[in-house]
Amino acid sequence: MTEIEIFVEKDEENQLPIPTVWRPIFVSIVDAFVKKDYSLSCEIDGVASVSKETANHIKEYIEDYGEELIQLPNETWESSICICMSGHWDVLIDLWTAGEGRSDLVLGARISESKNGYIVDIEMVYVP
Repeated sequence: MTEIEIFVEKDEENQLPIPTVWRPIFVSIVDAFVKKDYSLSCEIDGVASVSKETANHIKEYIEDYGEELIQLPNETWESSICICMSGHWDVLIDLWTAGEGRSDLVLGARISESKNGYIVDIEMVYVP
């Protein structure tokens, strides 16, 4: 089955699926979290550095949740969303665990345009 390409849109009225161009970045971010690299020491292109405070919050929230985080399956794009908010996009990526499949945890991030493409700022992992 061929995947339909989802383009970046500046629609401030509607929640939209995560654009195809952003998906590999979020796969890399979650892969780092699976390896317990919450500060992203692996440096992912297009991702802003994560503060120690934010990395600690993410670590604590995932540990307190009590399930083993796993890599993002393709199904995550069916429910993860973004919305344009005057100059940036707010993004919620559904996270998956070994025991539950799709969990209640989400990765919240903000994406801004830059001259070289897009910059992802990781804000938090939490249960909305």
